[in-house]
Amino acid sequence: MSDMNGRVALITGASSGIGRATAEAFAAKGAWVVVAARREDELASLVTDIETRGGKATAIKTDVSAKKDVERMVAHAIEMYGRLDYAVNNAGIEGQLAGITDLTEEDWGNVLNINLTGTFLCLKYQARAMIAGGHGGAIVNIGSVNSFLGFPTGAAYVTSKHGMIGLTTSVSAELAPQGIRVNLVCPGVIDTPMHHRLRGLIGNEIYDKGLLPQVHLRRAGRPEEIAQAIIFLCSDEASYITGTTLTPDGGFTLTI
Repeated sequence: MSDMNGRVALITGASSGIGRATAEAFAAKGAWVVVAARREDELASLVTDIETRGGKATAIKTDVSAKKDVERMVAHAIEMYGRLDYAVNNAGIEGQLAGITDLTEEDWGNVLNINLTGTFLCLKYQARAMIAGGHGGAIVNIGSVNSFLGFPTGAAYVTSKHGMIGLTTSVSAELAPQGIRVNLVCPGVIDTPMHHRLRGLIGNEIYDKGLLPQVHLRRAGRPEEIAQAIIFLCSDEASYITGTTLTPDGGFTLTI
């Protein structure tokens, strides 16, 4: 796969899980990395780790549901490195899982504001920066197998992830003439803090005997495996891929 030396990658939700693994993968390919999340200590640790390995990184605290934060995040990338080549919109929450008769408007709005409106805001300002730079770019949004599949008590989360499909395909069509590719990655069961919380909610027995057997590979995926799928979609090798959905899920959706 082609190297990314001298190019700039911006990753949201970079403090843990898939976001952290993706930032490390971009740095390993030679890209200069901007990492964004709400947890500053974790971001600082990530920057230190990347720099210890010889990479180049900078962090900025960001709430993607806040327009001013997103504007500042993208401006920080341009100020630090002078350009923006890749963006990964990974920030998201599962929110409060509750049946539709109990789900509050506040919980509904919180999930939609971060997962879907947050991605919209990121796309808006990332696209502006890439268009102004005049050298194209690649953006990857992070959905979920729940972009296709619903589950009880998950109305807010599932709706936010379903919306990522329409958002991605619409924006990819719009930005293609500017040489900007936009794709969606929909991971399955991945060993991240979010899935650890899921395991705690449903219990080890249901997780091990009910959920994992539906994965063809019979295991949870690793964050770095999803990171490699993201890196591919941003790379020159994926130059003819836009508006598509890649589903690294170990075969999970083929079983449902």
